[in-house]
Amino acid sequence: MTADALSDVLKAVRLTGATFFDIAARTPWVAESPPRDMILPMILPGAEHLIAYHVLTEGRCFANILGQAPVELNAGEVIVFTRGDPHVLASAPGLRAGPAAPEGLGSLAGSQLPFTLNFGAVGPPTARLVCGYLACDSRPFNPLLDHLPPVIKACDPQGGDVGWLSHFIRFATKESADRRAGGESVLARLSELMFIEVVRRHIDALPPGQAGWLSGLRDPFVGKALSLLHQSPARNWTIEDLAREAGLSRSALAERFTDFVGEPPMHYLARWRMQMAAELLLHGKANIATIAAEIGYGSEASFSRAFKKIVGASPSSWRRPGALRPSGEEASNTWQVADHPASRKVMKVT
Repeated sequence: MTADALSDVLKAVRLTGATFFDIAARTPWVAESPPRDMILPMILPGAEHLIAYHVLTEGRCFANILGQAPVELNAGEVIVFTRGDPHVLASAPGLRAGPAAPEGLGSLAGSQLPFTLNFGAVGPPTARLVCGYLACDSRPFNPLLDHLPPVIKACDPQGGDVGWLSHFIRFATKESADRRAGGESVLARLSELMFIEVVRRHIDALPPGQAGWLSGLRDPFVGKALSLLHQSPARNWTIEDLAREAGLSRSALAERFTDFVGEPPMHYLARWRMQMAAELLLHGKANIATIAAEIGYGSEASFSRAFKKIVGASPSSWRRPGALRPSGEEASNTWQVADHPASRKVMKVT
């Protein structure tokens, strides 16, 4: 990667950690996560997107999205459900428990670390997990979430020095056990770092030539083009300027960029500008004309037209407190990212 477009996207989508709990499980045991629409209002009010993770600190278990094949987890491994899909954790494949009751979820909200859940019979635990949720913005444009598989399993490579994930597991286990002041904040930051590390390992493990925004970050020409667009989004870019600085011909860059990212460079830039504008409208105090100039539009009117076309709502209605904002499907955006079949796989990275 010639520049850090991934960090740029992570900053724009406001990744935040929230709500942590321990699981002490005794064979046979099973726990089932409820739908994200039930979880979000109770533990992450106002969040748009839910990411669930489970770190197995002791023992062995199985995890799977409902209706999909189970994934085996061993101590020291992390599994991330990037879309917050309902899923099952169990001591053996095929077990079901039914999702947690809403009142049980309510007790998690605002609980002091650690909140411990016990599953299974009486006796010493056969598996222990540290679990939690991450939230981030998903609209109007989140190329990272668009291209992550729904499940990623990660662990440190065997042999050699202890890797970052092993350190995370050790720190998370200690914070959960010690009940020190500030423990929730520490785990929140650790979980955000853990997720970023899992994503980086996923990127490193992608097969050569695989399509997608994440693979494009690794490509020397597409990665360079992405970095240029993220470094200077307000610049009056042309495809000729971008191609020259990326080191390819105009036609070669346009084709290569579209093959990887799923849309032409100027379409990508327009959508990225709208993501920046949406964040400024929601979380900043600048007026619409100032925001328009900051992201590269010559007038408030031209910016408002582009925002309405891509996002599906006017800038003023997007900014209005409590406004109902369109989802990606409802927005009148014809520049959809391609759904690459490879992005739907369960990916294991080490």
